[in-house]
Amino acid sequence: MGSFLSTLAIRWPAGRAMGGRSACDGCARRLTAIELVPVLGWIAGRGRCRTCAAAIDPRHPSFELGCAAIGALSGVVAPGPVGASGAAFGWLLLTLAAIDAAELWLPDPLVLALALLGLASAAVAPPDLAARLIGGAAGFASLWLVAAGYRAARGREGLGGGDPKLFGAIGLWLGWRLLPAVLLLAALVGLGLVLLQRWRGRTVAADDAVPFGAFLCVAAYPAWVAMVGAGG
Repeated sequence: MGSFLSTLAIRWPAGRAMGGRSACDGCARRLTAIELVPVLGWIAGRGRCRTCAAAIDPRHPSFELGCAAIGALSGVVAPGPVGASGAAFGWLLLTLAAIDAAELWLPDPLVLALALLGLASAAVAPPDLAARLIGGAAGFASLWLVAAGYRAARGREGLGGGDPKLFGAIGLWLGWRLLPAVLLLAALVGLGLVLLQRWRGRTVAADDAVPFGAFLCVAAYPAWVAMVGAGG
């Protein structure tokens, strides 16, 4: 799953085709089965193609390790169908976070997939469907109103159009009760990164774009872990 999602996150924003066998980005040589072994193939090649020595994007092993960690944690917290649904939640969030961090873009098809899986997972995992539907509506409406208010007050966009959709999709997974905590944690993550950049000497302006969707993704999966770990 990590291999597939890393390829998706790298190729899709670049407009590259997803079909066909995996190949080197530098020389287009088809990769062997050994080279495609998650993480170990990257380590064995020292992060480079053995034919042309082009660097292999380090996001590939990072995604593979991240997906492995999410799958393992989900299974430990909730073995069985609940854990499987949580792993899918975490994997989609990781993919959306990576794309938003790199491109400031939340692809609608991925957000829709997150929303639909959130509804479907109500059959096997907490919370109940009513709480999820309220959470979906509240998540979307809250950030949409924030964006509309900012636009009316400042005369410019302050929040991307994908953020309300993403927050609504998260609400369909977590229900309405956890949304304030997710929003607060996302804001704290964003604030922490801004402060880190300033500490490193980088100038941060008030109108600099930040991937708030990625911050929401980072906050949402731990909220799911806490919710399921506490018994829903």
